Amino acid sequence: MGSFSAWHWLIVLVIVLLLFGKGKIPELMGDLAQGIRQFKKGVEDEKEGERNG
Repeated sequence: MGSFSAWHWLIVLVIVLLLFGKGKIPELMGDLAQGIRQFKKGVEDEKEGERNG
């Protein structure tokens, strides 16, 4: 099994765009970024609680 060529990635990109549409992908990325921010905030809050506890 070799690495994927540029054509493989182009086909995958086209399939993803067909499934989700152009408008849905930025929305998904925004939701992902918000989830990561919430996770980081939770970790920081937990560390803060351990320091004060």
